[in-house]
Amino acid sequence: MWAQDEAGPYQAIPQPGASWQPAGQPARQPHEYLRGGTAKLLTLFHPATGEVRARPVTHAPNTVLHPWLKAELAAVVARLPALSPAEAAVRATNAYWEQWRAGLTVKATLLQDLPPLRVLLVFDNLTGHHTPELLCWLFAHGILPLFTPLGGSWLNMAESVQRILARRALDGQQPTSAQDVMAWLAATVRGWNTAPTPFVWGGKRQQRRWRARQRQSTLDARHALGGSGAVTHRPLPRRARRPSVYERLCA
Repeated sequence: MWAQDEAGPYQAIPQPGASWQPAGQPARQPHEYLRGGTAKLLTLFHPATGEVRARPVTHAPNTVLHPWLKAELAAVVARLPALSPAEAAVRATNAYWEQWRAGLTVKATLLQDLPPLRVLLVFDNLTGHHTPELLCWLFAHGILPLFTPLGGSWLNMAESVQRILARRALDGQQPTSAQDVMAWLAATVRGWNTAPTPFVWGGKRQQRRWRARQRQSTLDARHALGGSGAVTHRPLPRRARRPSVYERLCA
């Protein structure tokens, strides 16, 4: 199972961080309104391993998102282990595909000749994700998109990892252009993939908050992630913060 989302836009302006003002000085906010451009992060996330496939871009229309997504998903499917003939025959049946869509009120029409189902793709319910050309391509490559309900994007764990990546890349920094933002996001993704953290689904928000209260008095070692229902069984390692422009000038 993989999850996909587009994060942003992230503005090329001074980003708030954790108290990076000079010692003895109050925190100040910039008063200039500088238009340095914006950047977005196309993200494909594998919760079971924590692997992130991402691409920083300045904008994300279908003409940018769809080619990138197809290339990444084709690579994902290509590296999956081969199925036995019997298993492939079972997974290529309409009934096997339909069991993953049980209970849905709106369903895209499946292809008449289906390949073996190999990947489940969690998608936000955006209009651009429902284009017939994209859906037919996904079905033909053994990929079944499962759309989050309207107002339920928090069910997509890609949003959890995007919050972590954006915070690590931008908090306390002062980018002056979209290229700065894109370069820092790309570097953060590379660093993440050197030691990825698997995410585990932990239920609805209300249940997650209840467990968080219980963890205060128990030895449960699960850690909530962002604003979604995902948890991890080990804490995320804290990486060294990149010094701000002010700190680099004063060094």
